[in-house]
Amino acid sequence: MKNTGIVKKVDQVGRVVLPKELRENLAIEKNDPLEIFIDKNQIILRKYQYHKACMITGKVSEDNKVLANGKVVLSREGMEILSKEVGKINVYI
Repeated sequence: MKNTGIVKKVDQVGRVVLPKELRENLAIEKNDPLEIFIDKNQIILRKYQYHKACMITGKVSEDNKVLANGKVVLSREGMEILSKEVGKINVYI
């Protein structure tokens, strides 16, 4: 585990502000859901990855690619299937 050197206080209602640099580094944006885990005496926050199921195969994997600002999620197999299908389409502009 990496120490950031950042120390924050908990406010009256139990909130802790995540510093901007940390949010940017982890691609955490306003209203992003975070998962909360407890490991012995540690609290672990992780960006919730509910968009990890491939839209074509349904496969859930950390290797899936998230595209179009999270609107499209594809596994390697899903990308191959989509690529073949798109190759069959004649596009006229």
